[in-house]
Amino acid sequence: MNEELISKKELLEKTSISYGQLYRWKRKGLIPEDWFIRKSTYTGQETFFPRSQVLSRIDRIKNMKDDVSLDDLADVFAPKQSTGKQTPDSIVERGIVSADVMALFIEARGDDKDLEFGEMLSLYIFGTVLSSGDVNLSEAKQMLDVYHTSAIKHGDTASEMYLTRKLGTFSCFALSPPVKICFDKDTKLVRRIDINAAMEELKLKIV
Repeated sequence: MNEELISKKELLEKTSISYGQLYRWKRKGLIPEDWFIRKSTYTGQETFFPRSQVLSRIDRIKNMKDDVSLDDLADVFAPKQSTGKQTPDSIVERGIVSADVMALFIEARGDDKDLEFGEMLSLYIFGTVLSSGDVNLSEAKQMLDVYHTSAIKHGDTASEMYLTRKLGTFSCFALSPPVKICFDKDTKLVRRIDINAAMEELKLKIV
């Protein structure tokens, strides 16, 4: 069996969920249809899943299902982005970012117009990185430029960003797995940003 897959039997045992829960979450759209992979084995046809993705998703569902309805969770995990706009003031009031972070974002953006979901996502990532203390303001703005450039050139295809520092020099880049990255010994990985996870967190805050 492919090392990156997990069988349905092992998944149910490892996560302590039932067969019924698994397929209910599938019907609700919480677990994508294409994660259910049918493969031939010596015992016949069995169902497998992408290991890291499904374990992470089920962990998130179990942690959130008591506070958020399954329908709202389906919206959170849906790959389609929300279309509604939000004003800067309403974003701050919802606690998505602080007023200070919003002011810095507006300064970098050059206007205080309402934000589409994609812009809110870049704002949320900007605020998360700044709040972490891993980078300074100039580096966070550089990250924003890379994020926006990637979105313009390649659409919303990037799913990860890597922030690095080598001999005091900051750098960042956007990419879409599957890829394998190897840094030289002088390069330090400052932060890896999972854009899909950030999108889910943002949708939860909006919900």
